Amino acid sequence: MKNITKLTLTAAATVILTASGFSQKLLKKADATFEARQYAKAIEMYKQAYPNAPKDKKPLILYKQGISSQEINDYKQAEVSYQKAISTGFDDPTVYLRLAEVLKNQLKYPEAIVEYNNYKSKGGDAKKADLGVKSCELAQQWKDAPMRYKIENMSLINSKESDYAPAYSDKKYQTLIFTSRREGALGEKEVNLGANHSDIYETKLDKNGKWSTPVQLPPAISSMVNEGRGWVSKKGDMIFFTRCPEEKNKQMKCGLYMAKKQGSTWGEASRLPFNADSVQFGHPTLSADGKKLFFASRMSGGYGGVDIWSCTYDAKNNAWGQPTNAGPAVNTEGDEMYPTISDDSKKLYFSSNYHPGMGGLDIFMAEAGADGKFTKPVENLKYPINSSYDDFGIVYEGKKQKGYFTSNREGGKGSDDIWSFNLPPLVFNLKGVVLSAGEEKTGRGKGEPVEGVKVKIIGSDGTINEFTTAKDGSYKMDKLKEKVTYSVSTLTEKTSKSVTHNKDGFFTPKDVKLIGTFKDVSTNFTADFAVVPVIKEQRMPEVQYALGSYELVGGSKDSLNYLYNVLKDNPTTVIELSAHTDTRGKAVANMTLSTARAQACVDYLVKEKGIPAERLTAKGYGMTMPIVSDAAIKAARTKEEKEALHQKNRRTTFKILRWDYVDPNAPKTTPGGNNNNNKGGGDEEDGDE
Repeated sequence: MKNITKLTLTAAATVILTASGFSQKLLKKADATFEARQYAKAIEMYKQAYPNAPKDKKPLILYKQGISSQEINDYKQAEVSYQKAISTGFDDPTVYLRLAEVLKNQLKYPEAIVEYNNYKSKGGDAKKADLGVKSCELAQQWKDAPMRYKIENMSLINSKESDYAPAYSDKKYQTLIFTSRREGALGEKEVNLGANHSDIYETKLDKNGKWSTPVQLPPAISSMVNEGRGWVSKKGDMIFFTRCPEEKNKQMKCGLYMAKKQGSTWGEASRLPFNADSVQFGHPTLSADGKKLFFASRMSGGYGGVDIWSCTYDAKNNAWGQPTNAGPAVNTEGDEMYPTISDDSKKLYFSSNYHPGMGGLDIFMAEAGADGKFTKPVENLKYPINSSYDDFGIVYEGKKQKGYFTSNREGGKGSDDIWSFNLPPLVFNLKGVVLSAGEEKTGRGKGEPVEGVKVKIIGSDGTINEFTTAKDGSYKMDKLKEKVTYSVSTLTEKTSKSVTHNKDGFFTPKDVKLIGTFKDVSTNFTADFAVVPVIKEQRMPEVQYALGSYELVGGSKDSLNYLYNVLKDNPTTVIELSAHTDTRGKAVANMTLSTARAQACVDYLVKEKGIPAERLTAKGYGMTMPIVSDAAIKAARTKEEKEALHQKNRRTTFKILRWDYVDPNAPKTTPGGNNNNNKGGGDEEDGDE
């Protein structure tokens, strides 16, 4: 919860039990200091009053000490004070609620859940208690699985005092304004708090990416009283900001002010007409088109506490219309404040201490529907943008996932500091290696790297990239796009080679590997392939023919489908399909029969499977190329063994003649796709962002 020093419009904590009738002067003075929200001073005064205070007053003193420590973000001491108040008999349920809150601020989520349940069992608000338990459970999940944002304290522009509510004030996002209580503020110490006044400052980004020393905006803006969050229009012609008038011993209401640019400076500021003097207004933000102003207020008609409101500019009458509440999806019975609207007006960012969060104020996002209203459930921006402390006042650099926000989390320079956030891009890389699979019968080249294999990577976004494996068989592609599915396949050529297999090439494998870049973390993918070396005469599964005929019988067509798949997977190959007989019978008859059988196989592949005829040559070799000699057959001991050897000679084989076939009907490369014919390990060309 923010106090008036941050202009959050939240009222001082209401203490149910009062110390009416207490006569000791010191305690009365401590109570007055507490009511004036001078919490650090009140803590010291309560410490002095405590030893001599009546016993029945001590629990209340400890409770107020706890509130004071909580308000100045000393959560550890607040926890101690609340525990002591409970142990001395303070019986108001609110003490358990406050104890739960400061435990949550310290990331003690299991202990906080216990106290929320105690608050409920003691008669506290059951809805609020259940919401607190849910918040703790969610906060623990978010802490255990943080978002990828990188958070950094802006130490160059922060001071030891409170610095908060950054906002861009130029179209190029090179200038920031923010509010600060640093030394050098105009006016004397603040009347009620005794602290520096808050003024609006400006800093600019130089060519080296360094922010300049902040300087105060002119006196028309930074005055002798408190100024809160400022917001400059996209055109740079108007500035809206919060200003809080002061009067000694009187609580004045903050309001919304506007000033117009006059030359290089700002003209006199005036309070917006719809601001009632009796109601708090603050935290203005203007839509990019300048038509809608969002702000926070305690106006009547809200949902409790501080609400987000908006009003629309009426150009015809040159006036702002009546405020409209952002609705119950955004606003709650708690406090919602520090609104920021995206440039397209579709997303409203704001802070709340009621929606389920990590502790203190959390930053949320509400998405507008087609009618411009915010009716969908709001989204917590989670850790590390949110913390167990107060996080508020976020601004984005246009559509980029980067910008600034305010937090009083640990690791800062002052009470409130400005922090930068940036969502680094996810990095997806792909690499792999192509190895020789060898053959069981030959064992040739098994496991060796294969050079000269084409690797094609096709993205679901239409991109096409091609690489050629290097001598070590490797390839790689860096910077794959997010949320894209890539299919990775290989294509071998005559020139594909390994150390021991460098003449006849390799068969292209059927493998197609799918890579999806839908992860929330950067990933290095691996897709390896194995290719089988081509041997001089490649035997197929047995093709059977009718006795003394070239008619295909039995499962011969299934056997030929093996060759069909080879041809399909290796589309540039031209092959010779060969048929052989055994050595029995007449040579001329065997030659004629083997030629007819080879042609029958070719006819099946062309006519029934659609392989171009130009890719196939039928060749009959008859009995001229036996792989088992007649002498070896004759030496076999049994008739069955002899017949088995004759069967080896009766075979259908194929060999690759060329690797240069180009299908005239093949589809052309997709326009806009990328065809990077790089060696593995090389850098990609254009198009792989």
